[in-house]
Amino acid sequence: MTYGDRRAERVRLETRYPVNLMGVDGTWRRSCILLDVSQSGARLEVDGTLDVLKAQEFFLVLSSRGLAFRRCELVRVDGTEIGVRFIEEKKRKGRPVIPK
Repeated sequence: MTYGDRRAERVRLETRYPVNLMGVDGTWRRSCILLDVSQSGARLEVDGTLDVLKAQEFFLVLSSRGLAFRRCELVRVDGTEIGVRFIEEKKRKGRPVIPK
């Protein structure tokens, strides 16, 4: 099933890769399976209720310790599957600030 024009090519995972969704404020967490991923987004199968996704913006936690994550926004919901778009940090113009 195709969902619009994608700019980045998706990589479909052959094995079930468990990841988590977590609220930006850290108040909720949801287990899910990463189905495919690209540079700009991912498709996930979510365990449990999708009520918490009303926040529209959350973290996709890729490691068990939480050290690898991407901030993302909800793009679509199709049953237990969701599509997310990764939110890019805006690059600041000018010189970097170096703490003293």
